[in-house]
Parts: sequence; structure tokens; C-alpha cells
Amino acid sequence: MSDETTIPAFRSVPRTGVIYVTTEAGRRGYKPGDSEWCNLGQGQPETGELPGAPPRVGKVAVDVADLEYAPVAGLWEVREAIAGLYNRLYRKGMPSQYSAENVSLSGGGRTSLTRAAASLGSVNLGHFLPDYTAYEELLDVFKAFTAIPIMLEGERGYAFTHDDLRREVQGRGLSALLFSNPCNPTGKLVQGDELARWVGVAREQECTLLIDEFYSHYVWTGRPGQLPVESATRYVEDVNKDPVVVFDGLTKNWRYPGWRMTWTVGPKQVIEAVSSAGSFLDGGGTRPLQRAALPLLEEQHVIAETQAINAAFREKRDRFHSRLERLGIRSDRPPDGTFYVWGNLAGLPAPLNDGMSFFRAALEQKIICVPGEFFDVNPGKRRARASRFRQYVRLSFGPSMDVLDKALERLEAMILRHMQSPPQP
Repeated sequence: MSDETTIPAFRSVPRTGVIYVTTEAGRRGYKPGDSEWCNLGQGQPETGELPGAPPRVGKVAVDVADLEYAPVAGLWEVREAIAGLYNRLYRKGMPSQYSAENVSLSGGGRTSLTRAAASLGSVNLGHFLPDYTAYEELLDVFKAFTAIPIMLEGERGYAFTHDDLRREVQGRGLSALLFSNPCNPTGKLVQGDELARWVGVAREQECTLLIDEFYSHYVWTGRPGQLPVESATRYVEDVNKDPVVVFDGLTKNWRYPGWRMTWTVGPKQVIEAVSSAGSFLDGGGTRPLQRAALPLLEEQHVIAETQAINAAFREKRDRFHSRLERLGIRSDRPPDGTFYVWGNLAGLPAPLNDGMSFFRAALEQKIICVPGEFFDVNPGKRRARASRFRQYVRLSFGPSMDVLDKALERLEAMILRHMQSPPQP
């Protein structure tokens, strides 16, 4: 007998992977900010000062006018500033430029993605495996479109070329493709000429690319002398005709996750649609934070913040990844971007070679991580078989170096104990 009360009309709504693991940790005494815990499951970067970064915003002034609702699509001047930033970073000298009409603001990344999903018609929408955990419920709750999984192979380093894209679009009749770039959790990045070819295929095949670019300033494979950022908007020919829609915000790339300020950039027709969806889904973002974001969108601020992120997080990435490898937690490929390591546990002793068992053992050491099966995006649970990613775990190097070092020491001791005391038959 379950002791949970059933309330008429309501279904059981699953938690995303990060919410699930932090809830389980909470049952063992975890509270946000508890220095005894190492939260490697978090989907946020450290938010404090970084060497070379602009000063952090500690206070937000609220004007009397800011007590009113903001427009559902966001304050015009902020939309204009975002459009201008994209033009300066990615579209210098190009005849087609983004304007405020190509931008819609929203209160969080999931909100921007939900608006887009609610705006889709009766189409086939492709998505990759593995990918961001929250896509699963998002792709299930709206019934207009059909979600079609595309499996990527760790043995191939999760490679997927523009030729593969064309083949999938034609073979499965895709009208849209949703994916994170860089990928959460694998860190795989489509960039440069190859990303330009993806945009070309989308244009040629009339398939809209819905690209989650929330980690696009965490790029570890950039060219020397260039700002380490990437965006599909760099390769768009006509901003109002090319079927490319990107999502970003202050959450990761500016390290202000608590502001819940994000945006959608795309053709005017798409922006009108997602803004209309916002009028009944969420009503729009917060006016004071939108206005306070204007200085953060200035080009020199963005450059300084991105360079500081790259220096601090590259060091963490290299150190964290190499130490995990020495512990036997392998990677199918080193992360090209993001602040995650997609760890393959197959080489560890049982039961640590199973993602869920590893997660539970790590909780006993006051370490939080996310089992790989949460990234096996399976809308409606149509695929009943066991997840292909049961032997994986996502580990974040978003926290400070001190937290990472503490976690690595505990993981090393945990793995060593299991190696010395194998489970009894």
C-alpha cells in the first residue's frame, strides 16, 4: 500500500534528474549552501567573483515604473540590446541583422523552451539521446507534435555530421530538431564549418533547428585569439527566413541563475508565436531584472566575463577530468564545452558500475551527482527497455575548486573501499 494520497484529476508529474537527486540528498540532510556537501549534480556554475571578471551585481534597484507588468515579450530596450549583442559577436558585416523583433524574453530556460514547444504544430520533432533531462516531460506534455529519438553512440564520440542530419530529416520526415549545443551532458560541441553546414541543411531541407545554447560560452576547443563562444546565429543568412531558433540567458553564460532571465532569438514569425504562447503560459518575466540586465549585455562586459569563465573553468575542467580518469571514471570523449563530465562507470567494481548505485553510494559520502539514465530522454516512457546509459553518471565541475577537490578525495576513498572489499556472492 502506498501512503501517498491520490487527489482526483491530478497525475503524478515526474521530477527532472537534478530535482530528483537533490530531493534524495535532502532526505539525508542536505541543504543548499551546506559546506559539508559536495553538489556535483548542480546545473549551475559558481556565482561568486572570478579573477578578471566584472564585479558581480549585488543589488537591483526597483523603479516605480518597474512595479508594473513587463510586456510578455520583454522590455523593448532589453530585446534591442540582446539583438545588438548577437550582431556584434556573430554577424559583423553581414547584411541581415537581428532587431528587437527577433528577440523574446522569458523567466528561465525551461520557460523559453516551453513557449517554443507550445508553438509547434503537428510535426515530427527530432531529439538526441543522450540530452538534457528536462526535455523528457517537455516533449511529452504537448501533444501536437511527435517526438522522435535519434541515438548517438559513445563509441563514436557522439559524432553526428551534417550528412547524418540530412539523412535523419529526410528519412524520418523531421520538421524540427531540438538539441543542446554544447551538449548537456556529453559536452559534445558542433562548431565552426560543421555548424555552418548544419544551418545549411536546415535551410535546404526546411527543418527548424531549436538550439539550446545555454552553455555556449563554456567552450574548450576554441581557436587561439578568438573569443571562446559559439552560436548558430553566426551562420544564418537571413535572420527572418532561415529556420534557426536559439535559446540563451543569464543563467550559465553570465553566471546569474537566480535571475531567471532568458531569451529566444529567431525569425520574427517565431518570436511572435512564442510571445503569444507566453501570454497564456507564464505572462512574462520580471521587469526590474530585465532593466538591471542592460549593463550586463554590453559587449565589453560580455567579453571580460567570458574570458574569466574560460580561464577559471578550463583549469577546473582539465583537473577534474584527469582525476576522474585516474579513478577509473572514463569519458567517451573529453568535454568540448559545458561544465560537466559524462562519466562512464563500466570499469568500476560492482555495484559502482551502475549509475543509480553509484549515485546512492556517493550520497553516503555527501556527494550529489546525476545518474545517466535521466538523460535517456524518453517522452511518455514509450521505450520500456532498460536505459542504455545505466552505466553513466553526470558530474559537474560548476562548483569551486575547493569543493571539487573535496569531492574527488571522497570519491577516491569510496572507490578504493569497493575495490578492496568486493561484494559477496
